[in-house]
Amino acid sequence: MSEHTPSTPAGAGLATEVAPPKWKVIGPGLVVAATGVGAVDLVATLIAGSKYGYALLWCVVLGCVMKVVLVEGAGRYSLASGRTIFEGWQSLGRWATWYFGIYIVIWGFVYGAAAMAGTGLPLHSLFPWLSVTWWGILSGLVGLLLVWFGRYSAVEKVCAALVGLMFIAMVGAAVLTLPNIPDMLGGLVPRIPDGGIVYVLSLAGGVGGTITLAAYGYWLREKGWVTPRHMRVMRLDNRVAYTVTGIFVLATLVVGAELLYSAQIAVSTGDQGLLDLSEVLDDRYGEWAGKIFLVGFWAAAMSSLVGVWNGVSLMFADFVARARKLAPDHRDGLAHGRWYRAYILWLTFPPMVMMFLGKPVVLILAYGVLGAFFMPFLAITLLWLLNSDRVPREWRNRTWSNVAMTLIALAFVVLAANELWNQVSKLV
Repeated sequence: MSEHTPSTPAGAGLATEVAPPKWKVIGPGLVVAATGVGAVDLVATLIAGSKYGYALLWCVVLGCVMKVVLVEGAGRYSLASGRTIFEGWQSLGRWATWYFGIYIVIWGFVYGAAAMAGTGLPLHSLFPWLSVTWWGILSGLVGLLLVWFGRYSAVEKVCAALVGLMFIAMVGAAVLTLPNIPDMLGGLVPRIPDGGIVYVLSLAGGVGGTITLAAYGYWLREKGWVTPRHMRVMRLDNRVAYTVTGIFVLATLVVGAELLYSAQIAVSTGDQGLLDLSEVLDDRYGEWAGKIFLVGFWAAAMSSLVGVWNGVSLMFADFVARARKLAPDHRDGLAHGRWYRAYILWLTFPPMVMMFLGKPVVLILAYGVLGAFFMPFLAITLLWLLNSDRVPREWRNRTWSNVAMTLIALAFVVLAANELWNQVSKLV
């Protein structure tokens, strides 16, 4: 038997002989897209719109296409091979296992604090009787309870509801600003304004996710989509999800271009920039507009928190189970197993210390560097896996997929080098 012969995936018995009805296809893609678009992505898009108007609109479209390619690749590998993405990385050598193991531990600790702070900011603005810290901690505990006791179907429904709130708030804010359609169409022509190269890379790379893109295969498994028969429905799910994401991020750029660029209003970097925008909406359209936007801001942050608490915990459980050479269907490597719950605790409780003490500089630097290096890791390893005998020939990359993934990998390598340079500069 070949070393790369697919194993029977956990949950294969749930697979049906026909693809699900079209009205049931929206699920894992929406979860991965909702999880990936957080407050940081929104602020980056908002600032790009405030600095350059619609000049970088084409980057939003490019970013969505890049994520569709990567998520489709991750889903195709999982469905065609019958293996998880971590099993694929493990087959590439110990270096991949070590890299991922170090990354997921450091990333989880720092992301836990960032996610809780991101939910705490809008809640504190809406309900100031509790501090950002305590609202964030309560949000983390709510996320813990949901993914600890709830099944994937509950996570999917919660994320869908939060995406609805995000969509209404941001698209509503964009409509309020009365966007200039001719200028928007002009922004689809690729061009890089002076000083805009970093924003070009950030927008193209930041439309939805880092490690959460790799979690897509695990959500497919939880959904019961586990064989090549689900390939078509997976692709439709992925495209619909990133179309919704693209409209959402486009609306953010419109707000930045119309509300901030035209009035030359600057906003802060970090999550604080979204609070700045809520105040601008208050002043321009009334307090109700700012409140609705804050609800959307909270929904964006909370959907990321819930998605990570579930999806990345699934990845960690699989990582530990494979490292310990457990059977593919061993309880400890699945949802609600011992290692799944251990990582939920890791995301929730140790980061609470950072909520009170602030983020240690060394940890932030490590997080920034490792975070920047995950996307090229994903793109390069997918290229490797999908051009090998680890997947049946019919599901391997075609020429266009190889060209697209190569260009994406190069773009993320440049982004990683830029991030590494920025972090090293802070130490000098």
